[in-house]
Amino acid sequence: QVQLVESGGGLVQAGGSLRLSCAASGRTIAPYAMGWFRQAPGKGREWVGTTRTLTYYADSVKGRFTISRDNAKNTVYLQMNSLKPEDTAVYYCATPKSVRATIGRSPAEYDYWGQGTQVTVSS
Repeated sequence: QVQLVESGGGLVQAGGSLRLSCAASGRTIAPYAMGWFRQAPGKGREWVGTTRTLTYYADSVKGRFTISRDNAKNTVYLQMNSLKPEDTAVYYCATPKSVRATIGRSPAEYDYWGQGTQVTVSS
């Protein structure tokens, strides 16, 4: 059973930075797509970015957020810089069941999810 555990969320002022971690267990992350999503109160789950052999980002975070992975630690990271109040959300990492899955932007394309970590950006 694949398990994902996010950490690193918190309260930060606008313009600040946070680094989220997503530790995986149950399989190695190396060949699989790993995605980050976020969900603000009253809104749907929004794609942030996904990494596999290449990394893709939503336009809203491009240039500010960076996804990286440490295969030895079986962990994926989301470095968030220049944070804005509109980045406030619960952030989730996710991964598909199939190793053949490519870069998906829809939550429906992911099978395993973490519990989420809250990020709050104050103005």
